[in-house]
Amino acid sequence: MAIALTEADVRALVSMDELIDVMQEALAAFSAGEVVQPVRHVLEVGARNRFLGVMPAYLAHPPVLGAKLVTVFPDNLARGLPSHLATIVLIDPETGAVAAIMDGRYLTEARTAAVSAVSAKHLAATGPATLAILGSGVQARSHLDALGRVRELADVRVWSPTPANRAKFVEDMAARCPVPIRTVEHPEDAVRGATLIALATAAAEPIVSAGWVAPGAHICAVGACRPDQREMDGDLVARARVFVDSRAGALAEAGDLVIPIREGRIGADHVAGELGEMIAGRVPGRTSADQITLFKSLGMAVEDVAAAALVHRRACEKGLGRGVVF
Repeated sequence: MAIALTEADVRALVSMDELIDVMQEALAAFSAGEVVQPVRHVLEVGARNRFLGVMPAYLAHPPVLGAKLVTVFPDNLARGLPSHLATIVLIDPETGAVAAIMDGRYLTEARTAAVSAVSAKHLAATGPATLAILGSGVQARSHLDALGRVRELADVRVWSPTPANRAKFVEDMAARCPVPIRTVEHPEDAVRGATLIALATAAAEPIVSAGWVAPGAHICAVGACRPDQREMDGDLVARARVFVDSRAGALAEAGDLVIPIREGRIGADHVAGELGEMIAGRVPGRTSADQITLFKSLGMAVEDVAAAALVHRRACEKGLGRGVVF
């Protein structure tokens, strides 16, 4: 019998530290060719910038099969609903029967930050970090949590376009953040001098310029997930050593790369490698202390399926979830 798991169940069953470890394994497996996964199929819903994404994946070792349905409906924020919603289905790879269906909204939020933390673990400079967070939504919150688990934080600066939102972010997160955290008035104020930068905005045009970013900084860029959107100017991307989760996905969907390539500023070979290749030692990571490193994240189905498999195992161990008959 399949089980159904709510967001509350998922939150209770998985920790960020576990997700960071599982995401590192999933990224390495993907880049080693142990995953069957097409590029995400995205359906535009009407003419209001709303999307449905379909993301299936099969992981060979151990065998895990599943798919995520994810929606991006920006109008939801005015309704008091999350703009990103998701459902993950796990399927028995032996029989094709549904094994579990679970809310994927929180899991998407958490695994995205966990993957960024994997990139920071391998690419960010060591020593106390000044963290710049651009954005004040769920990804900003999860990135503050995840990045603080792999790098010691000395200072946190937060910018988002709406002053009330960034003030609320600091108010909510101050009790959970062991170091000073403050808002700034302009993205440049956040980025200048930062050694670790998390871009988690809904921007469609660049909000960060190359001249603001200090030598040696590491950037985790998780917004701008469509080919006509970007958070960074082309000069910054051209200046950085760039890593992605999936070459095929990034070159099809990541506007931060697609647009500079179309403009002739960089070529597809500007991508130094996939994060999984670097983890496995097949591609060098940071090559100098002054180098700017950039991880452009789009999210992959294998990340969702691997995370959901962890949740499912924990649910079975603890007897959580409601039985569902299809």
